[in-house]
Amino acid sequence: MNNNLVRSLALSLLVGVASPVLAAPAPVSDLQIQNTSPDVQQLERLISARNQLQLDMQRQLNQMSSEVDNLRGLVERSNYELKQMLTRQRELYQEVDSLRQQLKNKTVASTGKETAKTSEYSSDRNENEAYDKAVALVLKDKNFSGAINAFQDFLKKYPQSSYVTNANYWLGQLYFSQNKVVEAQAAFIVVTNNKSSSKRADALLKLGVISERQKNNTKARSYYQQVVDNYPESTSSRQALQYLQN
Repeated sequence: MNNNLVRSLALSLLVGVASPVLAAPAPVSDLQIQNTSPDVQQLERLISARNQLQLDMQRQLNQMSSEVDNLRGLVERSNYELKQMLTRQRELYQEVDSLRQQLKNKTVASTGKETAKTSEYSSDRNENEAYDKAVALVLKDKNFSGAINAFQDFLKKYPQSSYVTNANYWLGQLYFSQNKVVEAQAAFIVVTNNKSSSKRADALLKLGVISERQKNNTKARSYYQQVVDNYPESTSSRQALQYLQN
């Protein structure tokens, strides 16, 4: 047999044996190995890490938003309280100026110089000096905390003094300026019990304002109405009328 023919037969036999092997599908185990290749696993880890990062960022944003809302509420409340404090302080200064002018108009010393004493004097010199000292802490020194202590000491030492009504009026104003409404209310009530006091109209007005702050509008209107009915020509009456109309 010639060599070319032998070579052709051998090649044909090799092709016949190899064809079924090449045509067979890849085993399942091979596919699984491909699907779990290091590149695929790394990609899955990256996606999972990114999702977790997004969740963490969202939680942080939600927490920051809540904290900002809380801070905004605190700022708004602080601004409101500061505005209220400035209003009370301004009212006190106005009242101090008004009282100073009233005292100047009512009392003049024998030397012709104006003093801060009232027309009602006590026979006790120490009593007069103690009262004048407390008033001076308000009018001259603007030492309101010191004035509160001085008036409290005065009332303890001289409970029957002719200055009791005025001392309580000062205390009411000073407490009111510090938003100590319970203490101010007690002091103003003492003033209103003296129906001959020139401070009674304003004390009634302040009791109305305090009642309104305490959310007792019925009681507040009752105080305002007393001012309007009993002191129709006073400045306090005009203010009370405004409160009634609002």
